[in-house]
Amino acid sequence: MDDIVKQALAKWPNVPHCYGWLGLDARGNWYMRDDQTQAEGAFPSAKGSMLRHDKLIDFIHRNYDRDEQGQWFFQNGPQRVYVELEAAPFVWRIHADDSVESHTGQAVAPTACLLDEAGKLYLAAPIGLGLVHTQDVGLAADIIERGIWTPEEVQADTLPGRFGHVLSPAADHAALSTASLRQTET
Repeated sequence: MDDIVKQALAKWPNVPHCYGWLGLDARGNWYMRDDQTQAEGAFPSAKGSMLRHDKLIDFIHRNYDRDEQGQWFFQNGPQRVYVELEAAPFVWRIHADDSVESHTGQAVAPTACLLDEAGKLYLAAPIGLGLVHTQDVGLAADIIERGIWTPEEVQADTLPGRFGHVLSPAADHAALSTASLRQTET
């Protein structure tokens, strides 16, 4: 985490969290989701505006983490901005030398290879679960054919529970807020 972020957290420790405003798609692209986009529907059906500012994207990557509930967020100064995930917390890029790197630039050593019912290929790594980028599926297929990875067949809807991540913190937050409101009404 950047020092400036740590300083902002210390100075303003009780800034409310932000939900629904940032999304990560299955190709590792970040999307800003304003009120109008959120009103149009859930991510990824209503994506919003793709971020293209390299320094902002690098800042997000350096300050991307998860909380105790498996909700991924970007720590933006004192504010935690929870991320809507299309597929998984990471998108993996595979290089010609078989090395694997996250969309955030972290080198990883995969610990498991998973193939879902739609043919999407995921890799598990110590930092979390990620989807193999569509442009790198050919490289992944070659690694599989050489016997380095052996895909385990899985159902995509079981992955969040198995790997401890939340695809939509906004939906969870809305459900908790509704339940809390109902309890105060009774």
